[in-house]
Amino acid sequence: MRTTLTTVFAIACSLSTVAFAADKEAKAIDRIDASADTVTDLMKASDKGVPRDLLDKAKCVVVIPGMKKAGFIVGAKYGRGFAVCRRAGGTGWSAPAAVRMEGGSVGFQIGGSEQDVLLLVMNDGGMKHLLADKFTIGGEATASAGPVGRDAEAQTDAAMHAEMLSYSRSRGLFAGISLQGATLRPDAETDHELYGHDISNREILTGSVAAPEGAHKLDMVLNGASHTRAAK
Repeated sequence: MRTTLTTVFAIACSLSTVAFAADKEAKAIDRIDASADTVTDLMKASDKGVPRDLLDKAKCVVVIPGMKKAGFIVGAKYGRGFAVCRRAGGTGWSAPAAVRMEGGSVGFQIGGSEQDVLLLVMNDGGMKHLLADKFTIGGEATASAGPVGRDAEAQTDAAMHAEMLSYSRSRGLFAGISLQGATLRPDAETDHELYGHDISNREILTGSVAAPEGAHKLDMVLNGASHTRAAK
């Protein structure tokens, strides 16, 4: 009888562990879908949207959907999302690598919000930071607010000088929003949930890792928005 109870308990624990892992994977897939929706919304925002020719020039894209921000004078931010980089030759995108953005900022700010964030990584310097274990925006990596609409001159200047260009869409009250001082680092836990084993963001972003089944929406959105990186 005791052996039977032990066996039943072991099976119950095993099933619970599998269900918990499946739930975490499902939440990660939901974030990938939210990332795809963020790209779509920011690209189609008419004259206030992300210029397509800048996306064409970008080496990598980082999306943080629903980043939490709150504060009074001293602010805090936290979000989880994904990065993708162009494959060799400039056509197609890598599998998504999970990332976390977190940190604080000082300045005039009040209130709280959720903010969808998009970073375009424009050159080799920015990509080097993205492949590192962790970097600080405004510290190791320079980021500028990206131009919107169809101002070709501003777009050209931004693409030539910035390592990263940042775009955001806010929901809620917030004044003085800035990514300066935020850190970006790999989200190893989510990577493990998606790929089923330990894997580094460098391996995902620079190799030929197959994208998980739930990542197809993000891949389709990016391929639809930008087919091939423009020649320098």
